[in-house]
Amino acid sequence: MIEICPSVLSADFAHLADEVEKVAAAGADLLHVDVMDGHFVPNLTLGPPIVEALARLGKLPLDVHLMIEQPDRWIEIYARAGARRLSVHQETCPHLHRTLEAIRQAGAEVGVALNPATPLSTITEILPLVDTVLVMSVNPGFSGQRFIDSAIGKVETLAAMVRQAECRPRIQVDGGVGAGNIARLVAAGATSFVAGNAVFGADDPAAAVASLRAAGESGA
Repeated sequence: MIEICPSVLSADFAHLADEVEKVAAAGADLLHVDVMDGHFVPNLTLGPPIVEALARLGKLPLDVHLMIEQPDRWIEIYARAGARRLSVHQETCPHLHRTLEAIRQAGAEVGVALNPATPLSTITEILPLVDTVLVMSVNPGFSGQRFIDSAIGKVETLAAMVRQAECRPRIQVDGGVGAGNIARLVAAGATSFVAGNAVFGADDPAAAVASLRAAGESGA
């Protein structure tokens, strides 16, 4: 089953509730929320009050992606704010096993994210502990970047690792995902897709979500 997770970073923040309503009505599965601290990535975005406000809307489950240093300090706060899923970056967690356990204890689904240049070998030991592995297909920090084609091979390798480990985390791809590449990503083994401009930047978000889903299913 393919998940379409529009990234709120590409929404019109002057009409945020209306934007979320549109993608929920369009059939999106989750709302992806990028939290950036200006340190781990060169941008500042959303804090706990915005996550809490989005959760109060009750339109879509929140898939919160912590692109921040020292994520352990914020796990419980974002879980309480309403995150259904919490993904942390392997690059920011010197004690990754402990961090993932903290997410589970906070009551959220557990995710681990990898930057484009980070090898998959860094997460071999924790694959059975996670619900989601998020493969970045752009360098994190800003929406609207061009898709990095090597992400497709990385997804293929990760899917093989998952089969070998006999565990079942979903493989999520974030960055530059659109109707032109989603089928190849599904064929490689991905099932969850973060799409920003491809959905919120479209004149018709409902048609954009339907187009992404149809294109993805063609690669299944």
